[in-house]
Amino acid sequence: MLKSPMPEHDVPYPIAVTIAGSDSSGGAGIQADLKTFSALGVYGASVIVALTAQNTRGVTAIHPVPPAFVAEQIDAVFTDLDVAAVKIGMLGNAELIETVADGVSRHGARNIVLDPVMVAATGARLLEESAIVAVRDRLMPLTNLVTPNLMEAAALLDAPLALEEREMAVQAERLRSYGARAVLIKGGHGQGPNSVDVFAAKERARHFTSPRIDTMNTHGTGCTLSSAIAAGLAKGLPLEDAIEMAKRFVTEAIRCSGELAVGQGYGPVHHFHALWPAAAQQ
Repeated sequence: MLKSPMPEHDVPYPIAVTIAGSDSSGGAGIQADLKTFSALGVYGASVIVALTAQNTRGVTAIHPVPPAFVAEQIDAVFTDLDVAAVKIGMLGNAELIETVADGVSRHGARNIVLDPVMVAATGARLLEESAIVAVRDRLMPLTNLVTPNLMEAAALLDAPLALEEREMAVQAERLRSYGARAVLIKGGHGQGPNSVDVFAAKERARHFTSPRIDTMNTHGTGCTLSSAIAAGLAKGLPLEDAIEMAKRFVTEAIRCSGELAVGQGYGPVHHFHALWPAAAQQ
């Protein structure tokens, strides 16, 4: 019998699964989620719901995975792996949303973080208009946290874009009424020297603030934040502690993104900012 060359770990590494689309350029989607899980010490599994042909300049094609095969992936992961947290990202259409909602419900998935991806940073639409209602009615009631950006929050509510923190707080509470246990509206596309995210939970509201970094390298930022929060939940952190940890991780990943020099458009953040410099010195 072959033995592992590494010693047994006293406590098994927690497992998180990402249910999302694939980004062929590696900066967002499934690839960003798995990088984030790995960087934060969480074993990552995946359920791919769509293939995209994209790079830092844009999305040129989207190929949805047949819903029946998405269901097969979900069943394969959850019947074997002890999944401690779930990140849900790009789903594309209402049929896939229904499939994912049924799948995570069927397996009693816990610690679900939903990033309702609708439009890529390059402007490409990633969710059909007709699917917005399915996100609200089928997915949001299953989630521990929903993490829309300003545009996604407005689209989910069919409301004007929130222009200030007070309006963001109102929209966060409105979104929470659809059944999510908590909502975090991301202010990364806002104005001012700081990026302010507005959090709302039952009888609890607060702001998470980080410095705004002047860079074009923001490809995959939303995917990375939501998967980092899921990683924190998988490791047993309380929700707000997981958000704080994730904000620090993403801020540093953006700050170090220039070290990568990937692509000619909106470059990716540096998921392994804490690991690669150390490795290069060895």
